Amino acid sequence: MVEQDTNRFEVGGEKRLAAHQIMAEVMKALEEKGYDPINQLVGYFLSGDPTYITSHLGARGIIRRMERDELLEVVIKDYVERL
Repeated sequence: MVEQDTNRFEVGGEKRLAAHQIMAEVMKALEEKGYDPINQLVGYFLSGDPTYITSHLGARGIIRRMERDELLEVVIKDYVERL
């Protein structure tokens, strides 16, 4: 059996800032429309279906400015750094 190296995935500081802005705008739009932002974001991250994100304030387009895996990496990284 051939062992393969683990892939590395890293998002730089510029993308991290962009991810923070995206998440803030999307969270605001979801809250304004009365949705639970956590539940909606989990649905989006797991399925990739943008209909979990409201179109209010352009949030559906905003969240698609960055790949899901990059956004999710920033969210997880921020969480882990706070542990």
